[in-house]
Amino acid sequence: MRYTAIVTGRGQQTSAPRYVCTMPDAANPTGTGDAPDAVMCGSGDILISGFTVIRNAVLMGYPVVEAIRSILPIVDEYIVAVGAGDDSTRDLIASIDSPKIRIVDTVWDRARNTGGHMLAEKTNEALAMCSGTWCFYLQADELVHELDLPVIRRACEQLRDDTNVEGLLFRYTHFYGSFSIIATAHNWYRNEVRIVRNSIGARSIGDAQSFMIADHKARVVRSGATILHYGWAKRPERMGRKMARFHYWYHGAREEKTEDADFVFRQMYGLQPFTGSHPAIMRALAAAQDWEFAPQFKPADWTPKDWKNVLSRGAELLTGRRWGERKKYRLIRGHPWSAS
Repeated sequence: MRYTAIVTGRGQQTSAPRYVCTMPDAANPTGTGDAPDAVMCGSGDILISGFTVIRNAVLMGYPVVEAIRSILPIVDEYIVAVGAGDDSTRDLIASIDSPKIRIVDTVWDRARNTGGHMLAEKTNEALAMCSGTWCFYLQADELVHELDLPVIRRACEQLRDDTNVEGLLFRYTHFYGSFSIIATAHNWYRNEVRIVRNSIGARSIGDAQSFMIADHKARVVRSGATILHYGWAKRPERMGRKMARFHYWYHGAREEKTEDADFVFRQMYGLQPFTGSHPAIMRALAAAQDWEFAPQFKPADWTPKDWKNVLSRGAELLTGRRWGERKKYRLIRGHPWSAS
């Protein structure tokens, strides 16, 4: 039976039941169900709480089910804050058959539709409902490869009592225009904090890209894992639909438009072929891609931002330093934890 808590606003904390979880493998890529080698994740003591914020996932083509399932094997509970929207997103989340899932019903305030602040606000509401030692945040278009799950779980276990470590840092791979193309220019962030320690004043900031701890940057170590960001890997018309709605929530447009028929993927600087592998749970979706986008070297079409990225890349090659990179965290150097 699926365990689902219906909460309005912040609500009362509900403790999750004990359950058996299995690490993923070739025969069981999502790590769900019982197995002879099953392990008790946390044994009733919640180590990792997963949490996600989502609204209109169906309309905008978010792979939110795949995102949630990608880390479900290693979390002990999963808070999903579902905003009241215009599609069947809530039913989609409720279809995930796991006792770990807790659905939280939320309402987005249209009076706060600038800068993505509503996303950070709802992220903080979901974070406040987490009961684990560690809180693992995934946006609805971010996935983790199943091969990275053991190292993440091990990091959370080994660093549990090291209170000097306030978060875990993840590498990023950003897909753009296709499931086989990635964006590597310097304006695409290469690292971000996705796991934060609970009960130390962590809060989502800005458009919910990162976290602060009370009044300082989070002290973090590298997780050894990568977040695969699929937010720009959609059919052009669906990408246009997403961008039209984002214009309302990020730039304070007077009305929430539902379409952008003029959207096209740009031939920007830094596009490269993806040479890795998709998470098992994402491979069917990637294989079903039914549109074409191929990078072309067209400097004449580049924007000032592209040329800035060219200069930034040149400076990095000369100095070994990425100038102007924003880091909303403090990396603890020389920490004994090793993800290798």
